[in-house]
Formats: sequence, C-alpha cells, structure tokens
Amino acid sequence: MSAGPGNPANAPVLEIRGLCVDYGRGATATRAVIDADLTLHRGEVLGLAGESGSGKSTLAYGATRLLRQPGIITGGRVLFRPSAESPDFAIDILDASPQTLRGLRWRDVAIVFQSAMNSLNPVLSVQAQLTDTVAAHLPQSTKSERREHAAGLLKLVGISEDRLRSFPHELSGGMKQRVMIALALALDPQVVIMDEPTTALDVVTQRQIVEQVIRLREELGFSVLFITHDLSLLIEMADVIAIMYAGRIVESAPAQRLFRAPRHPYTAALLDSFPSLHGKPKMLAGIPGSPPDMRNLPPGCPFAPRCRYALPRCVEQYPAITSPAIASAARRLVACWLHEERELPAGLAVPEPDDETGTPVPVVPGSSGGAR
Repeated sequence: MSAGPGNPANAPVLEIRGLCVDYGRGATATRAVIDADLTLHRGEVLGLAGESGSGKSTLAYGATRLLRQPGIITGGRVLFRPSAESPDFAIDILDASPQTLRGLRWRDVAIVFQSAMNSLNPVLSVQAQLTDTVAAHLPQSTKSERREHAAGLLKLVGISEDRLRSFPHELSGGMKQRVMIALALALDPQVVIMDEPTTALDVVTQRQIVEQVIRLREELGFSVLFITHDLSLLIEMADVIAIMYAGRIVESAPAQRLFRAPRHPYTAALLDSFPSLHGKPKMLAGIPGSPPDMRNLPPGCPFAPRCRYALPRCVEQYPAITSPAIASAARRLVACWLHEERELPAGLAVPEPDDETGTPVPVVPGSSGGAR
C-alpha cells in the first residue's frame, strides 16, 4: 500500500527520521535506538518486529515523547502530517510545545500500551476511564453525550454496554485489551500505535484481537504501527513490516515480499523460528547465541556473531540500510553486506515475488543463489 505522488490518500502520515534514544548520559549511556527511519502511510498497517530488547517499544515511546527517565532522545525528527490535502505541512513531535503535544496525543496519535492488565486504572470503572478521556479533549461535550460515546466505543470493539459499570478486575484479559483499543479510538485518531497488544493472551483471543484491529482499520481508516515480537502475527495483517535488531532497523519491505523472500539473515532466521500452518512440516531452527549487550555493541554488525553467512567485513563495519540490487525492490531496504556480494547465499536468494501477479521475479542477473 505504498503512496503514489498523485494519491494524497496514501501519503505519509507519520515519518520517523534518524531517531536516536539513549538510556543515561555520557560515556556510560546505553544506545537503545540508533538512527531509526520508518514511514507510516495513511490507512496502512506497519508492523515492527524483533526479539525482546531490540528497542521496539523504546522507539514508539521516544517517537511520541512518552519516554520515562533515564530515557533521552538524542537525535532525529518525528513528522506528523495532519492533513492529506496539505502533505507539505508537518508537525515535528520532538520539537512541539507541551500545549501542541497535549492536543496531538489521543486526538491524532493514540497508543494501546503494552499489557492492558497494568494500563487500566484499577479503581475507576470502564465508563469513567472512557468519559474522562473524552472530557479532557472535548470539554464542551455534555455528560450524557460522553456516556453515549463510551457505550458506542464498547460496541465498536464487541463489548456489551452493560460493562460500562465494570471495573478492570471484573474483565477477562481479552476484554481489557478491547477496552484499551476502545480508549485509543475515543477521539477518532489518525494514527494508532499498538505496543504488543496480544501479550499474555491465549492464541484464540490473540486471533480475535488481530481480526478486530483489521476490521476497525478498514472501517475507520486510521493507520497502525503494530509492535510485536511475533512475526507470524504480522504476515497476514501488515502491509509493510520492519525488522529491528539491537536498536537498528535491519530490513523493511512489503509483508508478502518479506515473508516469501527475506533479504537479511536475521529476518530469515526469525521466519524459520515459527511453524508454518500450510505445506509440509519442517524442522524449526532457532537462532543460535543471544542478542548483544546494548551497553557494549560491537563495531560491526551486531548480528554477525549469530549469523551463519557472516563475512570478515561484517565484524568490522556496520552496513548502511539501502535498497538491495534486486528487481522490483520497491519499499524494500536492508542493512547487510551480503548484498554487495556477487552470489547471495541460498537462503537469501529466493526469487522476489511480484505483488500484482504473485509470479516470482528473478534475483538480479549474476547472482546464482548458490550457498556459501
């Protein structure tokens, strides 16, 4: 769902450029997010995946200026474009005044926080939490209007109006998560950031939440940044997927392209880590080793110690994230030295799928795809 120059409806709504986030200051600071670039288009679901500790949540909270101490934003821009009709006008969230930021949050950019168990106020009813949000941004609304709006929001996410008087401890995990989604949609935002919204839920409830997000996105037209460590969740719901490792975006591509033809060894390893529901059963392959210590990152690619394709150059120098030299690489970026090699390893030389026809597009001429 990439944006065309003549199609403002699919233009970028949120652009993260060179975002850097540290924990602490000076020489002892831990770099948690490093030069992150992401673009979310209108009406799109952008998935952000990676192992726990890769920096996904820090990126989201840094982009919305919700970081707690000792988190510090050390660089970058986050551009929110409020109007599709005026795509050149943008608000830099990182440079916005407190008043602008307060008006922007929830009204234009809303967040479904990780773990609904801990995000809802345990001593306030569902109705109070929904109506307080509306009252804070729409003080001219009446009490009856806010109550009616709260009931409509619950209906929107599949919960009976009777639950307005319930307290969080009276709801199941799935119902709490739906209340959090209703809370995020209370002011009809343009962007909804969902941080691990299916954590601690059983697989059936996870499926229901994902299907509900897809339905609401189609019905209301908002854009979604969906953060998860479960790449399999994103394959069927996201338009574009970005992969994060050790604080950096290492690959991004349209979802089906990334699923059928991963270009970064880490992406390929993630895809090999969960079972396929279709086709022949296969032996699952875990990723050897552990993620790097973010307090002491190596000079080269941080995935090199775990990568079976690592080159001597990988240990010494980190590659820039660029479009790989393959046919039909629209909206595909990857940070890997292998794509400067004449021959790609077999696991990364899968023909590029065509988005329109599904026909495989050959890898760039000269690449035999032989294993190293």
